[in-house]
Amino acid sequence: MNNHDSEKRSTNRRKFLKLGLMSSVTALAGTSLISNFASEEEKNPSGEKIRLLTPEGKIVEVDATNINKYPEALITPEESRKGIPDRKFVMVIDLARCKNARKCVETCQKAHQLDYNQEFMKIQLLQDNENVSPHWFPKPCFHCDEPPCVTVCPTGATFKREDGIVLIDNQRCIGCKFCITSCPYSARIFNWGHKDKFENKEIPYSPETQIPAAEGTVMKCDFCPDMLRQGKLPHCAQSCPMGVIYFGDKNEDIVTNGEETVSFSELINNRGGYRYLEHLGTKPNVYYLPAVNRQFPLERGFDVDEDIIDRYNKVPYVKDLKAQGKI
Repeated sequence: MNNHDSEKRSTNRRKFLKLGLMSSVTALAGTSLISNFASEEEKNPSGEKIRLLTPEGKIVEVDATNINKYPEALITPEESRKGIPDRKFVMVIDLARCKNARKCVETCQKAHQLDYNQEFMKIQLLQDNENVSPHWFPKPCFHCDEPPCVTVCPTGATFKREDGIVLIDNQRCIGCKFCITSCPYSARIFNWGHKDKFENKEIPYSPETQIPAAEGTVMKCDFCPDMLRQGKLPHCAQSCPMGVIYFGDKNEDIVTNGEETVSFSELINNRGGYRYLEHLGTKPNVYYLPAVNRQFPLERGFDVDEDIIDRYNKVPYVKDLKAQGKI
């Protein structure tokens, strides 16, 4: 793929323009926001317009030159509990495309100011037994419709919104870890406290960004609602060079990986999509497409730091490779 194509795909991901919930709707309401930008139209001679999702869940058009002036969703803890109206967010992960590039992990860590060993998105290597082929398995929080973490939280710090997103308010979290032990997906991590910037009080706190983090509280993947309010894909989806992660609105039946936009239901039905550990009854909002007709050799995923490879030591395939001195 040439540089021009790569740059074009990256731009598409950043702008989140191909998501059907935007492309199928013309500019709606939000007149106050539009009027704020109208005085600067002369700075955009090309006349390019960008469609964005406002904090009220409405679609508005603004000049492309003003895209970086849109407020970075400094949503209060109270506002964060409401969610984006009329949306039901869903993620689809295409296992056939994943080669453990780890860009999803690294970009998420940077955006959420995490340490090297703190990961909201984890890339596992799954192999049920020595007779089957292993495959890379990105694993975020599953934002379940029946989340056990919400049920066991004694303070209401963990909550589920109407748009399907499950968040944590660290101002209410007491660090009891009940949610960690109740999560069957091991999607949560405890912040033992590492970096000074975790306590950066100059940044207004919001559960939608989880910044600044608080020592002694729980953290996890949040589906990046601050990005969604700006009409952008979550950090993991927009940074994946292979287009592994599709994201969108189940109500609109549309998902996108930034390069292509497809019907959610058709994608799941045509590709044999499934939900991880379906039998548990948590009803997760993350779906997987099986790792069939894989686009990359599995071995490409071992071009990572040694400590990352060591995480896979119990996988039969990795045991054999190490025994043969190949990794």
